[in-house]
Amino acid sequence: MELHTLADNIRKGNIRAMGKGITLIESKKPEHAQKATQLLDILLPHTGNSLRIGITGVPGVGKSTFIEAFGSYLTAQGHKVAVLAVDPSSQITGGSILGDKTRMEELSRNERAFIRPSPAGDTLGGVARRTRETMLLCEAAGYDIVIVETVGVGQSETTVASMVDFFMLLQLATAGDELQGIKKGVMELADAIIINKADIDQQKTALARQQYENALHILRPKSRNWTVPVLTVSALRNDGIAAVWDMLDSFNSAMQQSGEFAETRRRQAVDWMWALLMDDLKGLFLNHRDVKGIFPQVQDAVAHGITTPSAASRRLLDVFRR
Repeated sequence: MELHTLADNIRKGNIRAMGKGITLIESKKPEHAQKATQLLDILLPHTGNSLRIGITGVPGVGKSTFIEAFGSYLTAQGHKVAVLAVDPSSQITGGSILGDKTRMEELSRNERAFIRPSPAGDTLGGVARRTRETMLLCEAAGYDIVIVETVGVGQSETTVASMVDFFMLLQLATAGDELQGIKKGVMELADAIIINKADIDQQKTALARQQYENALHILRPKSRNWTVPVLTVSALRNDGIAAVWDMLDSFNSAMQQSGEFAETRRRQAVDWMWALLMDDLKGLFLNHRDVKGIFPQVQDAVAHGITTPSAASRRLLDVFRR
């Protein structure tokens, strides 16, 4: 299929065309990578018109249930919702998002929703690259809400926060005296904390909410135009879902009016260019014929203390420059 025809069909929201486009984006073949770049160049003027939402949370917090309830609420309001996953852990676990897709049964059958698992058995950089590009393709296809879910833990949270407009941290209601599964770094990334399963124990939920609000006061505000709220929901019972959307709507208005929304997007685009450049340079370097020839022995020499890392680095760079 000619690329302009494919792009036209993607813009019409044709699911088969979207599948073909994403297959090009996810392919590791150099000729496919070139076509994917050309396709994204054609689609670029039609991208950027969505609200990009990142969602993370500890295992067992009910992310799938929340995304299904939230996505179903949004589609009922007339929105088109795309759900993408960043899952660097899939090479170890075999990937949990496919399980999520079957758990999000109602949403995956919804014609106003699109769910895409991340490529299994890949590095975080590779998954993030494809997720960003798939996000652009979804926007061109008319999806005005893009949800990026972190399935893995750790570095993937920072990566997802760097590609979305709003980063949501899901926590459990049964926090008790400790802030359950919390990490200061993730708290600093959050634009909102959503306590799920609030119906289980209202007293513990109220206590947890108070603790999170206290913890947020200690942290330096992420934005001068937004105060991070703590909301309580029961995704299973559909309680509090509308309030989450109202909060997102307020965030969007505040960020758009202050100009911070556009500024963040510009900064993310430049950061992303640098990330790709470093990634591509690393690939170029490691695939260089002469570097390839000596790399294993140089690495081995560093591991056994025969040479210093700085001397090894200089030696490899000298070979590369020659």
